[in-house]
Amino acid sequence: MNDHTDDEGQACGQWWRTGIIDMRPGSIRYRGYAVQDLIGNLGFAEMIWLMLRGELPGAGQGALLDAALMAAVDHGPQAPSIAISRMAMTCGVGLNNAMGSAVNVLGDVHGGAGEQAVELYGDIARHLDAGMDLASAVRTGLDACIARRGKYVPGFGHRFHPIDPRAVRLMALMDEAVGQGVIAGRHVAIARAVEAELQARKGRRLPMNIDGATAVVYAELGFPAELARGLFCLSRSVGILAHAWEQHEQGGRNKGPIPRQFLPVYDGHPPRDLPPDRAGQGSRTPTGAPAR
Repeated sequence: MNDHTDDEGQACGQWWRTGIIDMRPGSIRYRGYAVQDLIGNLGFAEMIWLMLRGELPGAGQGALLDAALMAAVDHGPQAPSIAISRMAMTCGVGLNNAMGSAVNVLGDVHGGAGEQAVELYGDIARHLDAGMDLASAVRTGLDACIARRGKYVPGFGHRFHPIDPRAVRLMALMDEAVGQGVIAGRHVAIARAVEAELQARKGRRLPMNIDGATAVVYAELGFPAELARGLFCLSRSVGILAHAWEQHEQGGRNKGPIPRQFLPVYDGHPPRDLPPDRAGQGSRTPTGAPAR
């Protein structure tokens, strides 16, 4: 017997409102499409597009999103998120715990550059809409970005790669997409103009990196800047999972960030004794001798 009134039932139904999934006994629809029609007919990147945007991607759009997601899956244990996933697995936690620990460090410094680059490109695009020429818009946008974030321009330069091979390939795909009419190419031009302006200012090339290139993809495809970070988290989760699983297979216990034969530099107070009035009656460790 159902003791709830119709009004109570409606109130319960309004507690969560979603246009993403319509799920009923024996029926699941994503954005209106029956799940059985999507299975086997949509790739994962296309499904991500549908879930986030509400419509199926157009011709070529899903392939560009797929390329951007694939390009950023991993960068090895030099990346803090990857190292954390491996260290966590040596602490006796499950894969989900290791992945959660790793994803949680994808913040403004490690993981947020793509979002910031989309914001930079968008700021420059707004200056263009206001009537500036490209060179002036880029200078104005860069100056504002540097004033806000400091000397590091998101999406450009890399501490390991003189030329980031991922960015080179993604930009080549973007050029092809412009030629095919898949994207307009406005943000492609903006990103290259930023790269040229940085070279003029610094007297050396500061090439686009993976974050700058994926930001071009996301901006051209119309994703908001905030989603660029979410998409990066999805992408990097693949590498995080792979490294966590590899570490699980390799074994190991309590592996820290550096091998145990190396100790961090101590720059604190020199060895000293506890003042007599604070010392207890137990045995005391001679100054400079390690406690055992």
